[in-house]
Amino acid sequence: MNFLIGVLIFVVALLVSVMLHEAGHFATAKMFKMKATQFFVGFGTTLWSRMRGETEYGVKALPLGGFVKIVGMSSMDEVDPADEPRSFRAQPGWQRAIVLVAGSFMHFVIAFVLLWFVAVGIGMANPASTTIDVLSCVPTSAQASCTASDARSPARLAGLQAGDKIIAIAGHQVRTWTELGNVIKSQPAGRPVAFTISRNGRTFTKDITLAHASWHKGSYLGVEPVVVYNRDNPVAAVGYAGQQFGGIVTQSFSAIGKIPQALPYLFAKNRAATPGANVSSVVGAADVTGQVIAAHIGWQQKATAVLMIIIEVNIFVGIFNLLPLLPLDGGHLAIVVFERARAWLARMFGRPDPGRVDIRKLIPVSVGVFALLVAFSLLLIAADIINPITLT
Repeated sequence: MNFLIGVLIFVVALLVSVMLHEAGHFATAKMFKMKATQFFVGFGTTLWSRMRGETEYGVKALPLGGFVKIVGMSSMDEVDPADEPRSFRAQPGWQRAIVLVAGSFMHFVIAFVLLWFVAVGIGMANPASTTIDVLSCVPTSAQASCTASDARSPARLAGLQAGDKIIAIAGHQVRTWTELGNVIKSQPAGRPVAFTISRNGRTFTKDITLAHASWHKGSYLGVEPVVVYNRDNPVAAVGYAGQQFGGIVTQSFSAIGKIPQALPYLFAKNRAATPGANVSSVVGAADVTGQVIAAHIGWQQKATAVLMIIIEVNIFVGIFNLLPLLPLDGGHLAIVVFERARAWLARMFGRPDPGRVDIRKLIPVSVGVFALLVAFSLLLIAADIINPITLT
């Protein structure tokens, strides 16, 4: 049930993001007095609509996004002569550019606001060094609850307590939670391993036999970090949001560049540990969101993880949409830039403005790119269904 709730949360968030994307186009078009005749949620058969002024607002049967129809989006569109002055194509280049960028801009706004909310409303997680909380069992999966038939965790069997601090493992000193996890995973399961523990100011060593869990990479102890969440004030949170936003933008560009490298690993047995984990479809993102909601972690960890998924998806989509490829907004933006550059050069040499680009010549390119994007999307969806990424 929790898994389905997580999937539903992601689907709703994605639909809201897409609608705000379209709202960005719609609002800027209206701001520049362009004529927008439709604003719809979904695709397919119209379930409900209402005319307000010159725009029809409505809901269609397939909740797969939405669209806004602006008169004269290309030179191929047939436009009533009376509407031509208010068509998209009749407006100055800078206005058309703003309308085209507005969709991606809304994705960036969503991401920034959510990052700010994480800092102010939830707080930033700070694992308290290697101080632990103890899990009671070795669950059958990362999302499963402990049952009476499950084996007790090595940590519980060894008598570890919440608030204990692990100082060293098998003689290896550990100072951070990452070091702690890596050393535990590297130790042999089924044999005693020496753990140095600090408890209430007293230090002692205890031999603990680690377990093996089929879903977990490496040996399993059964502990989790004691995490403290520190909330920022609204002003400081702006700086945090900006810093995190910049980092995710860098990661998104890196992910786009790694797509060719990731493709051969989409159906690999251990996909999560390969470059194939770097790319996923909306199906995969929804699946991971469901896993987060079903996981046995605190509400703050769940909320932060889910919001970060939504944030990263919005930033990635916003950047990808601006790539200079038709039929993406970035492709149309590239045409506007090319037209303005060509007109500027023509003026420099005293020649007439060459006018609009003949979009008909670009149809084969647009169709080819669209087909490639559809094929790539279907490949990712197939990988996420057949070989999903499982959180450990």
